[in-house]
Amino acid sequence: MNQFKFFALRLPAGVLFLLVLAFSACTPKEDYTPDPVGSYIRGADCSWLTEQEADGVLFRDSLGREVECMRLMRSYGANAIRLRVWVNHATGWCNLPDVLLKARRAHDLGLRLMIDFHYSDYFCDPGTQTTPADWQSYSLSQLRDAVAAHTTEVLSALRAEDITPEWIQVGNETRNGMLWPVGQLWDTNGDLPNGWANYASLQRAGYDAAKAVFPEAQIVVHLDNAYEDNRWFFRRLKQAGGKWDIIGLSHYPMKSEWSGKSSTEMNRLAAQQMVALHTEFQCPVMLAEIGTLGAPQYEAQAEQVIDELLTKMQTYSWFCGAFYWEPQVYAGWRPKEYLSVGWSAYDMGAFTTTGTPNAALRRLWAR
Repeated sequence: MNQFKFFALRLPAGVLFLLVLAFSACTPKEDYTPDPVGSYIRGADCSWLTEQEADGVLFRDSLGREVECMRLMRSYGANAIRLRVWVNHATGWCNLPDVLLKARRAHDLGLRLMIDFHYSDYFCDPGTQTTPADWQSYSLSQLRDAVAAHTTEVLSALRAEDITPEWIQVGNETRNGMLWPVGQLWDTNGDLPNGWANYASLQRAGYDAAKAVFPEAQIVVHLDNAYEDNRWFFRRLKQAGGKWDIIGLSHYPMKSEWSGKSSTEMNRLAAQQMVALHTEFQCPVMLAEIGTLGAPQYEAQAEQVIDELLTKMQTYSWFCGAFYWEPQVYAGWRPKEYLSVGWSAYDMGAFTTTGTPNAALRRLWAR
């Protein structure tokens, strides 16, 4: 069976036509020179993109012309794409074929690539680290093998396509470990027995598997809440045998209800804490996710948020840059599973109602 047929058979319903789009619309412009490895990140996590396209969502340049989204983002200064990977999502999005399709598109446009392994069938964050359905009964040893095999499968498929990620994220917002309950760190009663040892063992399995396929890739450990003092977490992970090359953090400064702090205070603390992390661990730090409220009335405030933090951080050579999380969401679009559970649309998309990047996003990517 040839490679196209193999991936076509595994794509979610209604998405096969996107292969045509991906392989026909992404020839890089001859005058575009990709930014070198290690340069400042002006990125976007646009993992929802193919699902949006399947729903008929369109993107346009300043003249109103339809443009493929990654190409449009590149034209506004974006130089990197982050893509999440799920093991076996119920509707097929963000699985291996879907990720490969988007990665090919980014690669052909000269965009740098980050692969974000969730090691789950759906979103992972500090409150949800659900083990994939097919792995639910696994022991720690079996989970290590599954993490290594899944990591190797995805990255080997990229390598077979001559696509090389610059960064590989092992786990998503793993403040309370991953692959619960085996890799969970604590519950309401405190630290769990062997929690740190188990989590570090799983994290190291992903690290080692990634390095075996792409030795030069930078491995990222990712936490939420950049404004918090996260040094304790990395001390514990290092002590337990975990390993990383870059510390990645999430920062959503305009969500004051999450922290009880103003966005300005969150930005000040985030800068302070990132300096503290680098000082202690002597490794690069990135904002693996950043987002600001996207409605038009918040644009000026969003620009201020970005400037308050990134103007300061860009003066540090060890600060890698930032990936805006799902900026291409606009006009109330929601993935189908949001509709089924009654969730509202993501409110930190940064495209206007006409499908172009808003002023805050243009400011972020122009830095």
